Amino acid sequence: MTKVLFNGSLHGFSGRIGNLIFRQLPNGMTVVTQAPPKMTTRKEKRKFKLKRSTSQNEHNRRFQEASAYARQAAKTQPVYAELASVTPMMTAYNVALSDWFHAPVVHRVERHAGLIRVEVSDNVLVTRVQVTLLNSEGVVLEEGEAVRAEGNWWEFASHFAGTQVITKAWDLPGHVAHFILG
Repeated sequence: MTKVLFNGSLHGFSGRIGNLIFRQLPNGMTVVTQAPPKMTTRKEKRKFKLKRSTSQNEHNRRFQEASAYARQAAKTQPVYAELASVTPMMTAYNVALSDWFHAPVVHRVERHAGLIRVEVSDNVLVTRVQVTLLNSEGVVLEEGEAVRAEGNWWEFASHFAGTQVITKAWDLPGHVAHFILG
C-alpha cells in the first residue's frame, strides 16, 4: 500500500486507473493500492465460492444485527458522535458497531454497612445497574437501581443484610452483564 502524503495534482483524487485504486481516508490522506484480480467468467466465480461453517454463519448473522443497530444508533445516540470526534478516523457508526460487540463487565462488588458498591465498565457507556439482595433461602429481600458514583462505580443503599447479592448491568445496545456475590 502506498500513501501519498502531499501532491497538489492528487489532492481529493479517488477512483481507479489501470491496476491502481486511489482512496481518500477521512483524515484527508490519499492511499494507493493495487486492484484485486478480475474474475471474468461464472465458472471462475463458482470455483472461488466458499462454504461457510455454522460458526461463520452465526457470526455473519450477529454482524448484520450489529450493523442494523449501529446505523440507527449512530443517528440517535449523541454519545457515539462525541466519542468518534475524539478518536481519529472513527465515525459514530464505527463506535456504535464496536459497542454492540462489547457487553459491559462487572469487575467487583463491595459490601459496606448499608451500602453496596458495584464497579462496572463498558467500552462506551453503562446505562443502568440493578442490585438484588437475597436471603439464605433465595427469597428476595430488596431490589432496586444503583446510582452512578465516581468513575466506574455505582452505589445502592441497602436496608437489609442479604447473604447473596446479584447485580445486573446494561449498556446502550441492551447487553446485560451478571455478577453474583455470596
